Amino acid sequence: MTHSPRAIYDDISAEYLVRPGVDIGPMFGSQGLRIRGKVFAFLGWREGLIAKLPEQRVSELEATGRAERMVIRERAMREWVVVGADASDLWHEVVAEAFAFVDEITP
Repeated sequence: MTHSPRAIYDDISAEYLVRPGVDIGPMFGSQGLRIRGKVFAFLGWREGLIAKLPEQRVSELEATGRAERMVIRERAMREWVVVGADASDLWHEVVAEAFAFVDEITP
């Protein structure tokens, strides 16, 4: 049985919302997972997972052809990746990496 991107994201979110310092807040018109107020992952308007990762990791994921660098107003974001619903098997791993990255860089 396939699950909708929203259902997959909601399941992942539930795993993180029980952790200390994690909540949900606004991000680009969506609701983002945050650690101490800083967003690390959210579901984009095209039902793709958007996550904050180190620039090198974004490039690695992009090179696989299963993800792409987020672009806003024709500007590529160094540390944001979009992983489409067609690659939702990567979502748990990407959210875990994003959580660890943002947790480490957020005071």
